[in-house]
Amino acid sequence: MSDPQSNSTTQQTSNGAALLLSGLRKVFGDVVAVDGIDLEVRRGECFGLLGPNGAGKTTTIEICEGLTPADAGSVRLLGLEWRSAEKELRQRIGVQLQETQFPDKLTVEELLRLFRSFYRHGMTVAQAVAMAQLEEKQTARVGTLSGGQKQRLAMACALVGDPELLFLDEPTTGLDPQARRHLWELVDRLRSAGRTIILTTHYMDEAERLCDRVAIMDHGKIIALGTPQQLIASLGGDHIVEFAVAAKNANGDGVNPAELTAMQGVRSHRVDAGLHQLSVDELHTTVPRIFSALEGMGLEPSEFRTHSATLEDVFVGLTGRNLRDE
Repeated sequence: MSDPQSNSTTQQTSNGAALLLSGLRKVFGDVVAVDGIDLEVRRGECFGLLGPNGAGKTTTIEICEGLTPADAGSVRLLGLEWRSAEKELRQRIGVQLQETQFPDKLTVEELLRLFRSFYRHGMTVAQAVAMAQLEEKQTARVGTLSGGQKQRLAMACALVGDPELLFLDEPTTGLDPQARRHLWELVDRLRSAGRTIILTTHYMDEAERLCDRVAIMDHGKIIALGTPQQLIASLGGDHIVEFAVAAKNANGDGVNPAELTAMQGVRSHRVDAGLHQLSVDELHTTVPRIFSALEGMGLEPSEFRTHSATLEDVFVGLTGRNLRDE
């Protein structure tokens, strides 16, 4: 029986990638779901695969998990390939699918005992229950659990084999804020223990909170890769200023973009559904200049707000649209 933290030392000291994708491609009819992806995930890191619904995240993960065959390209997990080492890989990875249906009549303990029986080595049922913080629900039937508790149970089932590599596909979709926080805390503990985690999500705040590195996907391609801090820094400004003004006429609202972008401290400008968005450096010096410029144009903001730059802003900057537009 292995200790639930036993893989952390191995992962941190082993050489080579936990996951290596080369030229990965998958087509469904006329839709190119995955379009020639090259990617390396290091051992011991929490890696986020981000993008809107339909970007190709889940298809990519299902290929990596051995659930969907690729049309082209190669996949190596822990130095192994599915076609030659399927049985071994099944013993060494854990998978939480985007949607999991469990038998309602089984108890939490019974379900975990069933999943534990699939693995040669792993945690005890009690260890898996404790890791998912389900002690009070151990004897409860699955059908009585809340959505957040079912997600934690799915996580426990993925962990009971003490995996070296853990796949989490949209683990917090549809959860209320408190349930999301509980899942975040669990992922944080696994990450701190040194496990390799691959997480797909369309919540950019989730990726910023949990991931060491992220890849942003759109239309089957990886369009950005780096740490959250590196990608946010690529915007060129630390803050986003958003404002709207009452439209002057059918030709526009009278805002002069060239005057705004020429202003000291302003890095970029775009308009989204009538809302002007500026990437800026220092708010305390740039905001007064913006108000002064608008006053000089004879305009008064009807809306005005600021926030620190996020991965969501990176996605908007790269694609020209918001993450959930699709």
